[in-house]
Amino acid sequence: MKKRNIWIVGLFLIVTACKSASTDVVYPIFQLLKISSDFKTLIIGTKVLDITTDGIFDLRFSTEVDSNTIQYGIKIEGHTTNIPFTYSFVGSANSLQIKTKTKLTPKQTYRFIITSDLNSVDGLAMDEQVFEFETKNGSINLLSAKINDQLLNTSKTTRDIDYSNISLELSFDTSLSPNSYTDHIKILPAHDFRYTISADSTKVTITNNQNLDYYSNYNLLISSQLTSAKGYDFSGYTSKFQTNLNPTVKKSILSDEELLTKIQETTFKYFWDFAHPVSGLARERNTSGELVTIGGSGFGVLAILVGIERGFITRELGIERLAKIVEFLATKADRYHGVWSHWLNGSTGKTIAFSAKDDGADLVETAFMAQGLIAVREYINLHQPTNTYLINLINNLLDEIEWNWFTKDSQDVLYWHWSPNYNWDMNMRISGYNEALIVYILARTSKNFKIDTDVYHNGWARSGAIQNKNSFYGYNLPLGYNYGGPLFFAHYSFLGLNPTNLTDRYANYWEQNRNHSLIHYEYSKDNPRGYVGYNENSWGLTASDTPTGYLAHEPNNDRGTITPTAAISSITYTPVESMKAIRHFYYVLGDKLWGEYGFYDAFNPTESWWADSYLAIDQGPIVVMIENYRSGLIWDLFMSADEVQKALNELDFTYNK
Repeated sequence: MKKRNIWIVGLFLIVTACKSASTDVVYPIFQLLKISSDFKTLIIGTKVLDITTDGIFDLRFSTEVDSNTIQYGIKIEGHTTNIPFTYSFVGSANSLQIKTKTKLTPKQTYRFIITSDLNSVDGLAMDEQVFEFETKNGSINLLSAKINDQLLNTSKTTRDIDYSNISLELSFDTSLSPNSYTDHIKILPAHDFRYTISADSTKVTITNNQNLDYYSNYNLLISSQLTSAKGYDFSGYTSKFQTNLNPTVKKSILSDEELLTKIQETTFKYFWDFAHPVSGLARERNTSGELVTIGGSGFGVLAILVGIERGFITRELGIERLAKIVEFLATKADRYHGVWSHWLNGSTGKTIAFSAKDDGADLVETAFMAQGLIAVREYINLHQPTNTYLINLINNLLDEIEWNWFTKDSQDVLYWHWSPNYNWDMNMRISGYNEALIVYILARTSKNFKIDTDVYHNGWARSGAIQNKNSFYGYNLPLGYNYGGPLFFAHYSFLGLNPTNLTDRYANYWEQNRNHSLIHYEYSKDNPRGYVGYNENSWGLTASDTPTGYLAHEPNNDRGTITPTAAISSITYTPVESMKAIRHFYYVLGDKLWGEYGFYDAFNPTESWWADSYLAIDQGPIVVMIENYRSGLIWDLFMSADEVQKALNELDFTYNK
């Protein structure tokens, strides 16, 4: 060995001397330039950690390797034996790849040895070199995750899983530690689950002992602390699945008439029991405290009339409450040119800004209140004609609304807002088609401040451009947006205004509202976006709470949220379809959807979300439109008003009950 090394050194010096005379001379030296595995370089004298168990090593030499010497000149030593390998050249004979015939054992120390028996093609050898390394710990691989024979999806929720019977199977490529696996495999929220493990400890099965909650999301969590019998690591795993509907009846069965009465009475309590104690006005929602709403209170006074006639309260108590509300509106509530703001403080009557510049008059909310006050006045005229004080108070409030002032310097259109601080900056025209038809009709009823008929035809109807005339799901839609927009368009103006046989030059309003409702019904049956819970028994898109806030839902803006008031308040137009929804909401979903004041505002089965809120503008139409379906009470009262009949005639409406 020493003589050969002296010969190599001497030859190196000779060649080096020659190198200075010619750049074409090749070094006759055989060197290992680099050895690596999975991009990690092995280093003499240092144990390199976390080498993969694949057993692949890349070697690069200074010159070509004699392939006949590889099997003798390279060794991979394990704990007790040498590891057999194969080799191949990569590109040229000086780049070599070594691959062990079997995977290396995890978390074990090995030695990669290049001996003096490894030669170059020129017959040169090299000194022995030893590289020490330790392999990575072994890994547990999840081969499959199935629930009821359906593969779980890690990127989205696996849906429509039987709430009553789940069988979740997890298959691993190595045996788990059988004494601790249940500590690291969880389904949340927690439930009464049963865990079993196969004889070889590679398969875990989870089943339910009791029914799971329906329309609910469950998370499968496998912790990175999961270990195998050999101590291997796991990288962690999460997926989500959702249970399907539990269709069982959860409420006592009532006749349809009993059910409608129960819904009306319970919903009515929102306006009676939960009314603001000082003003009697309706709070915006069940968390509003001092804040009351003018439009929602307009719906509320109509609900009180229903409550009287249905015997939920006495007529004396009802009239007393109505007088309290009217007196507050007349003596305390802020008004701007006779118009109330959207929100008020229920104790002081001072305006509460609805948005940054909406801190003054709101003509549409005022119209909803005026619609209610007209019906109240007609009711008092009918049942307590001697109560001239309250009748006169209502008439004065109505007469003081300066409708035509809101044409903003005599334009042919009404404007929604005016602010004492921002003037007309909101700049929102009330132009059809939306919930505000009632504004223009009431603006024509005024004794002192009526609008010209051109304001209706040019502003609201946009000289006929209000029309749609397209068909959706086989139903002609006379007016408005494609698919009709949110369903409150068919409700708010028509709590008092009876659309039966009501026509003008633009539409038949019964056809408009019925077809609008049927389009929503068919849309939910069709369910083009594939949301959970949409079907012939569960439908209705309108403005309501959502999992992320408040939103106006309709087919062109559908996020999976169903709002009970939408289908229920269309009962006058779609009695069969609405009763299907009512029965489903109450009997099947009632354990989640029904509360102190009737149906909660909304639910989104796709998101496993259920509102706990009540909104006055959604509660009111439920009480009133069910009553219009049952008796026509509010329609008859409002339509009996002389100024309403006169305004309809002047605006070229025809109406035959």
